[in-house]
Amino acid sequence: MAVKRVMAGTLLKMKKAGEPIVVLTAYDWPTAEVEQAAGLDVILVGDSMANVVLGEETTLKMTMDIMIAHCAAVAKAGGRAMLVGDMPFLSTTISVEEAVRNAGRFVAEGNMHAVKVEGGEPMVPTIEAIVRAGIPVLGHIGYTPQQTLKFGRKVVRGRGEEAAVVLRDAEAVEKAGAFAVVLECIPMELAKQVTEHVGIPTIGIGSGPHCDGQVLVVHDMLGLSGDQKKFVKRYADLKAQMRAAIDQYASEVRSRAYPDESHAFTDDK
Repeated sequence: MAVKRVMAGTLLKMKKAGEPIVVLTAYDWPTAEVEQAAGLDVILVGDSMANVVLGEETTLKMTMDIMIAHCAAVAKAGGRAMLVGDMPFLSTTISVEEAVRNAGRFVAEGNMHAVKVEGGEPMVPTIEAIVRAGIPVLGHIGYTPQQTLKFGRKVVRGRGEEAAVVLRDAEAVEKAGAFAVVLECIPMELAKQVTEHVGIPTIGIGSGPHCDGQVLVVHDMLGLSGDQKKFVKRYADLKAQMRAAIDQYASEVRSRAYPDESHAFTDDK
């Protein structure tokens, strides 16, 4: 039986019904298979891969070619979740025409169903053009990692007078045609206000419990990344489990306990 794919309209219905939207990142086929089996609504192939997979300090080293390759791998898992490719640094800002071309690559080569675009009001023409090309756009406002050189490492955005900027960004992204918007690291009171104010779903990360959905970096919530962020709940400690398994493997190889005859081929089998 064909799988009923989550689409932009599905997420809008979930917002109206008050049904929380579940989102996680994935960067490879086996992780995506597990997430699809868990029934996630959206899988984001995030440029956070630069930090948690490639060991970079920021997301600014991520390229289109790397993103497309990992998107294609994630897409091989199949399943019901909507797949969103994260448009990396410089892929949306050189020109509107290049942004549309890059967004098209995510669909044609990466087999994504939508793209994520960082930025608020300044990105309106780009979002509008990508949507006109027939590619759904997930907005991203609040803390925007691709602008870390401009704003520094100040993570929480939207405090004090800056709250009005975040609210304007949310309105602008919705008006430009985005089907939903990520709210990253803004005060929970502001996230509640934005969620009630806009008609599109809000997906929170570090923005409290009042958003229409939540997204986390999968390596963070599984305990595979190095740092512990305030807003991340760790649901497992896979790094410790991996270390224990690798220690045991190394010990058994050195003691010649592995492999034994049960792990070896013989002439007849």
